[in-house]
Amino acid sequence: MTCFRNKAIFTFMKSSVLFLLLIFSLSSLQAQSLVNLSKFNKRSGVDVQVGGKLIDVKWPAGKTGSGKLILDLEKGMPLFKSIGLETKAKYTEIAADLDPAYTLTIGKRTLDPKSGGWDVFFDRVPRKPYKSHAVKFDKRSASITSSGSQTVIRISDMQAESFKGALEITLYNGSPLFNVAAVIATEVDSTAILYDAGLVSKEQVWQNLAWSDVKNELQTTKVEHDTEATHQEVKYRTIIGQTKGGSLALFPSPHQYFYPLDEAFNLKFTWYGQNYAGLLPGYGIGIRQDPLGDKRFVPWFNAPPKTAQRLNFFCLIGADAPAGVLEEVKKFTHGDSYVPLPGYKTMASHFHNEFIMDVVLKGLPIPEKPEFKEVFEKAGVNIVHLAEFHGPGHPKGPDEERLKELHALHEQCERLSDNNFLLLPGEEPNNFYGGHWLSFFPKPVNWIMSRKDDMPFVTNDPKYGKVYRIGNKEEMLKLLELEKGLAWTAHARTKASTGYPDAYKEEPFFKSETFMGAAWKAIPADLSWQTLSKRVLNLLDDMSNWGLKKHIIAESDIFTITHQNEMYAHLNVNYLQLDKLPDFKDGWQPVLDAMQKGKFFVSTGEVLLPSFTVNGKTSGETAKLTSSGKTKIRLSADWTFPLNFAEIVSGDGKEVYRERINLNNTEAFGKKEFEFTANLKNRKWVRVELWDVAVNGAFTQQVWLE
Repeated sequence: MTCFRNKAIFTFMKSSVLFLLLIFSLSSLQAQSLVNLSKFNKRSGVDVQVGGKLIDVKWPAGKTGSGKLILDLEKGMPLFKSIGLETKAKYTEIAADLDPAYTLTIGKRTLDPKSGGWDVFFDRVPRKPYKSHAVKFDKRSASITSSGSQTVIRISDMQAESFKGALEITLYNGSPLFNVAAVIATEVDSTAILYDAGLVSKEQVWQNLAWSDVKNELQTTKVEHDTEATHQEVKYRTIIGQTKGGSLALFPSPHQYFYPLDEAFNLKFTWYGQNYAGLLPGYGIGIRQDPLGDKRFVPWFNAPPKTAQRLNFFCLIGADAPAGVLEEVKKFTHGDSYVPLPGYKTMASHFHNEFIMDVVLKGLPIPEKPEFKEVFEKAGVNIVHLAEFHGPGHPKGPDEERLKELHALHEQCERLSDNNFLLLPGEEPNNFYGGHWLSFFPKPVNWIMSRKDDMPFVTNDPKYGKVYRIGNKEEMLKLLELEKGLAWTAHARTKASTGYPDAYKEEPFFKSETFMGAAWKAIPADLSWQTLSKRVLNLLDDMSNWGLKKHIIAESDIFTITHQNEMYAHLNVNYLQLDKLPDFKDGWQPVLDAMQKGKFFVSTGEVLLPSFTVNGKTSGETAKLTSSGKTKIRLSADWTFPLNFAEIVSGDGKEVYRERINLNNTEAFGKKEFEFTANLKNRKWVRVELWDVAVNGAFTQQVWLE
């Protein structure tokens, strides 16, 4: 009897164990089918544990230890069950029970070839019907992919109207930084979009919120969970949530998130509070765009059919109070400044500040140090090339008015220049050549953009000295040749330069050495690109294939310049190869020489290229190719955000060739001497671009090949 009982018990226990093993196996299989790990590299330094519908991800986060996310795929539960930092001693939770949330605003793009098609700037999208939608998130399945030093967690599905896609969370080894993106696409043509985004919660998560105001002072407010959503003006584009465990800073890509405008107004690009836009239930913090922009031309972002638009934001976590975490965020943009490089000076171009017409000649008090100079100096800009009298002023005369305005411009530029800062006169003449273009002389030059038949080309004025009068394109070229000036196409192939410089590429003035080339600004904006605008970079390649040694400088093309503005997002600079700044009174020919000879690189600020050689020759020079075409390209680079890729761009006089080199094994805040080998047989020129994960970048000028 006892024997029988023991056997029955044993049989029951065995069945129970088998049943539990079966349940465990089914649960494991379900978890595996829910989370695809086939492309995850266990040797990436990242640890992933999947249990039921929870994903526990831990990645090396540099000095702070390890970053950790616990993601909950259970429907109805917050995705971010826990966000924190882990050291050998303990796990510190920074935030919990948060959901990523997005609104997508969909408008209509006007696609007129006369306005540049998808390169259009002159579009007023908010004057046409548009509508905002919450992006719906349905957690169906996930995959985790290793990509160099990055780990991408993709969770399906997301949808807003005709846009469909998935959520992507990207972790970056070596930093407590991660990116959260709704990656969505539409089949609908002629679409323009904006997006707002953030993190929301049903229950109170944050104790305090913090941000820097435009005076660079940290502001902190205690969270009242029932507060309705409000828009907040900030500096550094960042809002920070604080808990007892630490702080989470939320911010966009510093340049990509800001579509092109004429003004760099601070339009309150962050938000916090309940029920944002009436579309996102719960209390949240996040980033936003004003659909009305600067109320001039407001083109928003392009969203062509079948392009994966990345509606994204970054999070940086730390165990510090908000002030400490904000300092870490600021490092990614060098505190919104362009850092000095030995052997280089920074130059920014194309500013319609109109200080002369709006202040000096209006009889208003002239400040000893105008605000715009303070803004540029704080941003680390050494040289500013103006584009005055763009609307106001008398470019065509009467003579006395024109000469008075030029005299005031030259006088104020000299007064405001010093050993560390050059304010240089320039204009956007828009006469004689076609489209819009900029002029730049190496010293003060008096010229009037009209000439009557009875007036000579040049006269001597008893008060102002030598004065030129220009009546046609031939005389404009003659003036530039005599005074060693430069001209180039402003906002080429868009705005009022749509169709230019292509329309005059056979003209003598364009082929002349006085015509430098064109200027680059990120028009248009498209969130599916891994670079900023290719419009003028493509032009650079075309001009090179035309057989012309032309160059591309960066331009900002904005009007007001104030501390309150969101200047950094709309700025870009040229790092000119200059050991020192010229003295204004001696002229600034070295500045024009560096531009004309291609002795510079362009940067948004986060990626720097201190040196670049092709078979030992630098930009603007000619390198000899071997019979095999095998070529050594050396590139010295500094960066803040992890790099994404380098691209070697070359041409043979007919076609353009691109070789992309994946750099996703880099980590944040690096410096490296890269050496690439490329086969450039039969090529005529080559240049290099470098872009990071936040779509910041830098590009060189060409090295010519023979």
